Amino acid sequence: LLTVTVFLSTLTPKFYFALTVTSSFISGLIFVFEWWHFRKYGTSFIEQVSVSHLRPLIGGAENNPPAPAAFSAGENEPSRQNMPECKVWRNPLNLFRGAEYSRYMWVTGKEPLTYYDMNLSAQDHQTFFTCDTDALRPSDTVMQKAWRERNPQARIKAAYQALELNNDCATAYVLLAEEEATTIVDAEKYFKQALKAGEMIYRKSQNCHSQSPQHEAQLRRDTNVLVYVKRRLAMCARKLGRIREAVKMMRDLMKEFPLLSMLNIHENLLEALLELQAYADVQAVLAKYDDISLPKSAAICYTAALLKARAVSERFSPETASKRGLSTAEINAVEAIHRAVEFNPHVPKYLLEMKSLVLPPEHILKRGDSEAVAYAFFHLQHWKRIEGALNLLHCTWEGTFRMIPYPLEKGHLFYPYPSCTETADRELLPTFHEVSVYPQKELPFFIHFTAGLCSFSAMLALLTHQFPEMMVVFAKA
Repeated sequence: LLTVTVFLSTLTPKFYFALTVTSSFISGLIFVFEWWHFRKYGTSFIEQVSVSHLRPLIGGAENNPPAPAAFSAGENEPSRQNMPECKVWRNPLNLFRGAEYSRYMWVTGKEPLTYYDMNLSAQDHQTFFTCDTDALRPSDTVMQKAWRERNPQARIKAAYQALELNNDCATAYVLLAEEEATTIVDAEKYFKQALKAGEMIYRKSQNCHSQSPQHEAQLRRDTNVLVYVKRRLAMCARKLGRIREAVKMMRDLMKEFPLLSMLNIHENLLEALLELQAYADVQAVLAKYDDISLPKSAAICYTAALLKARAVSERFSPETASKRGLSTAEINAVEAIHRAVEFNPHVPKYLLEMKSLVLPPEHILKRGDSEAVAYAFFHLQHWKRIEGALNLLHCTWEGTFRMIPYPLEKGHLFYPYPSCTETADRELLPTFHEVSVYPQKELPFFIHFTAGLCSFSAMLALLTHQFPEMMVVFAKA
């Protein structure tokens, strides 16, 4: 103790100044790093390391509650309560790689698709377009390898090799339509060739599908190819302005393959009918698919809200409504908006143009920012077309959050908002897009702590520099 006392008595004001400056500098670096880590990953680095590495060493254990379902329409859905919290879905209105995504990259120099998103698409293609009997056909063997290729030019080259082996290889035309065609017109030409080849192969598979399990697997694959091609042809017609033709193709497809509702073709149909302003037909589609037993989506919830808003939005005035109260129709419209916002709270900022849009990804996370981008990208024009609809949305959407005081812990019309959406959306959306986060996370404790430590150390350094003798006496005391 005597030695320590003697040592402290020999320290000069310069030492204390250097000590406080160094402490302030180091804590400042930690604060900046913590802030950067939180902005990029949504978590505190120190907290993450503590939970992941230190807690197991001291014998702690995490008691994680069971994860809630990703989406719901009410409490009467026990069959889906065990559904994975963050299931990624194929975007029903995904754009064309060559004709749209690539053109965007050529113009802006920015890559619109993430590696994670493209990898999911590669897995989808292998699932939809391959089967166990492909080894029996050289062209299908080549296409099996093509779907696994990471390099777009290698995939296109493999598609041409498959066509040299078999001029009726439907999946080769699909790949060329998606990736080589630089316009929608060119893509449509390839898809028409794919349709001709796909229908011929599908008829052959139908005639022999009962012979063996392998033939049944081949029929499923050929069905997938045919449905995919017909859907993309309908989307080509929609993009080229032949909307009534697109609607007919979608209706025929849904009637021919009613069991493939998981592909969400009805969302393509809803968007096309809204473009035609066929609101009665839109309501008929909603009556079938906006059902308590079916999965919800932003397209379903917000289209239902749009139709109800259409009935009152033209005459709606917040001042008048506050004086006389809301009518029954206005109450229904506001409740529909609240329901839609609770399902996906990210959409209103895009519809109200408070946040900039990017090209939608090929996959979306329901209730996430990726779904909001995909919905607003195609449906903003429909909201603008109905006079007063956006004004009604602007006046009422924030009221949803007063009904859900703590959405991470409690849901109102749906299950609680999934906690994993931010991480998954960061994987699906490009890095130049600022991911919308809901609910806004509070700053972690360690950011507050390091900011306070940095400020306190800096204040001590300033006081030591200004009043060295006094601070030395204070330190020794």
